[in-house]
Parts: sequence; C-alpha cells; structure tokens
Amino acid sequence: MKFGVVVFPGSNCDRDMIHVLQDVMKQEVKVLWHKDHNLQGLTTEDCIVLPGGFSYGDYLRCGAIAKFSPIMQQVIEHANKGGYVFGICNGFQILCESGLLPGALLRNSNQKFICKNVFLTATHSDSALTRNISQDDVLKIPIAHAEGRYYVDEATLKNMKKNGQILFQYCNDEGDVTPEANPNGALLNIAGICNESRNVFGMMPHPERAAEEDLNNVDGRKLFESLLNFNLVEQ
Repeated sequence: MKFGVVVFPGSNCDRDMIHVLQDVMKQEVKVLWHKDHNLQGLTTEDCIVLPGGFSYGDYLRCGAIAKFSPIMQQVIEHANKGGYVFGICNGFQILCESGLLPGALLRNSNQKFICKNVFLTATHSDSALTRNISQDDVLKIPIAHAEGRYYVDEATLKNMKKNGQILFQYCNDEGDVTPEANPNGALLNIAGICNESRNVFGMMPHPERAAEEDLNNVDGRKLFESLLNFNLVEQ
C-alpha cells in the first residue's frame, strides 16, 4: 500500500502525517498538491490522506472551499472506485463537505478551540481502520479543533448504526462512553466514522500525533497498523 497526502493552503499537519507514514510506518508517500489533476500513479489499493489544518483559512465553513480544489475530483473518483480515503480533523470536515461521508462538523458546544488528549474506544473491529483494535482498548489520542461536534439527522444516524459506520466514540480512561467524556458535544460521543462501503474514514482526533515513542504515546499507530494489515489480508 502506498499513501498520498493532500496539501491544501492552510494544511498544518501534512508534514506530521508524511513523517509518520514514511519514517515511522516505512511506507511510500506521494505528496499531492491541491491543484493537481492526478494521483501520481496511486491505485485503488492505496490510501489518500486529507490531513488536519485550516484549509483556505476555514472561510465559509471548515472544508467548504477545499471541496472545490481540483485534486478533490480525483479523490472522489478514487473513493467511488473503492480506494481508501482517510480524513483527519480538517480532512474529516472536507470529506463531509464533499459528500463522501455523511453529516457535518459543527462548532464545539463550549464555543472554544480545544487542544488536549482525549480517550477513544472502537465500536467494532469490522473495518480497515479498526481491525487491530480490540473493543477493550482505550486509546489516548490528542484533539485540536474548534468545529468538531459531529452531527447528522436522525434517519441517517439510524442507518449508520445499522451499517456499523460509527467507528470511534469519546470515552473516559476506563473505556466508558459518558457525557462527561465528550469534549465537544458530538452526537453519541462520535469521534470517527466511515462510509457504507467502509473505504472512506474520517475522525477528529489526530492519530499521527500519537504514533511514536519520542512523543511517549503510540496509541495512534494502531490505526495505521490496522489499515496496513487489513490491506495485506485483502490481497
């Protein structure tokens, strides 16, 4: 599996992501500029990553302008063909704005920017992103956002539950999903989801900021390991 990391004006986690994928996970990485019209040879066996940051200054709504970048047409086609796409923080917002994922990310319930470690639990292991994560695991992953409150209408939420599209929920350090453990007011403590086809993923926490010993936290590495191992099994 190769990775393509898209860089938008205002991206600020692209180099972090490239470092983790290339230097920590030892994978081949292509840097994709937002004005590119091709994916530099990436195929449906590969994964495109939309990193965190403030694409186009977060004008209008977060991700609302980025969805019109030339590269996004290629990303959408890649996803529609079954290729993997992974959006983190602002990347998650862009995927929702682009219609590749359902719902929207609203302003945090406290109306403030939040930057801190949170705890996550995986709802199931039936996805490429959670394959190596037990439901007993409690992952400590940092967040850094002002618009991370996930929301979706009731009918869509019912369908997402039925299809197992809710991947991660905010929890306490013992793994209990409680209102107190919800940092931004997200519906059902939702921290990460996927599409119905399970090849497009989005989450607000930053696993790339918790993927190496130098940071005293490797919990985030489990997500990348899951994706790589899942791909090997599928092949």
